[in-house]
Amino acid sequence: MHSPTTVERTSDRELTVTRTLAAPARIVFEAWTTPALMMRWWAPGSFGIVFLSCDMDVRTGGSYRFVFGHPASEQPMAFFGRYIEVTPPSRLVWTNEEEPDGAVTTVTFEPVDGGTRIIVRDLYPSKDALDAAMASGSTGAWPEQFEALDDLLAV
Repeated sequence: MHSPTTVERTSDRELTVTRTLAAPARIVFEAWTTPALMMRWWAPGSFGIVFLSCDMDVRTGGSYRFVFGHPASEQPMAFFGRYIEVTPPSRLVWTNEEEPDGAVTTVTFEPVDGGTRIIVRDLYPSKDALDAAMASGSTGAWPEQFEALDDLLAV
């Protein structure tokens, strides 16, 4: 039984996503910080994108670069940034630098009975930046991503 994913705008500039998974925090954290695992759940299938490469130097001051392909785009799409804070297995904070108005993402992994509560907070530089992200549909991928993560961790 999968728990629901909640996605809510918690302020003019912040989107908060919450989900509880039936796995210990150290295992969930590993799925967020190991390229081979990340590539198995991060890309939402319904968006038609495929993970082409995943480079992650998961340490404070390290960087990441995810490259995706989509049939409607001749060029691959890259998402990249740097890790501001890495505290295994409880917290990750990173920048999203592919756009000038990218969010800062904070993910916390909280142990709960029988699993881990994940809370993702995307803090955008302005109300307009969050409005644009929501209008693009990119913020709507979370439920599908967490379903894939749940399935991966259940194996």
